[in-house]
Amino acid sequence: MRALAILIACSIAAISLPVAARDSLGIFNSWGAFRDPAVPRCYAIAESEEITGKAERKSYVSVGFWPKRNIRAQIHVRLSRDRSSNSRVIVGIGGRRFQLTANRSDGWSQDKRMDAAIIAALRSANSMTIESTGRDGRPIVDAYLLRGAATAIDAASLGCSRLRSES
Repeated sequence: MRALAILIACSIAAISLPVAARDSLGIFNSWGAFRDPAVPRCYAIAESEEITGKAERKSYVSVGFWPKRNIRAQIHVRLSRDRSSNSRVIVGIGGRRFQLTANRSDGWSQDKRMDAAIIAALRSANSMTIESTGRDGRPIVDAYLLRGAATAIDAASLGCSRLRSES
């Protein structure tokens, strides 16, 4: 039942195309992997396990692959609340901290090197936090469990290698 709930929640979280256009590549603990051949793209995604304060929306982290754009393993986060325009978005994983490029509600790695460093860190850690300061001045802390993340990322990568060969 939990796997079905994760599948539904992850499909809703990735809102760019209708749910019917996505293929599930698997559910790995709290992470899911999906392929969207219409775009084409693949991604590993998880909703936050815990947040501080009252959420404005579902928060999630994803690792995306877009074979036609030659984008591999790009980190994206959706915050649970809008952040203050002068606050940073920080990813904390196993004692390492990464500052993301961000708009009001989303954050991305600054470059491919940071994507690779974040993914390497999450492969060897148990949990991750995304931190910022909300527009109301209160902390935003969205926490994620990482068990299954590496497998979901690998499944998404493999799913898009198939899309690349079909193109």
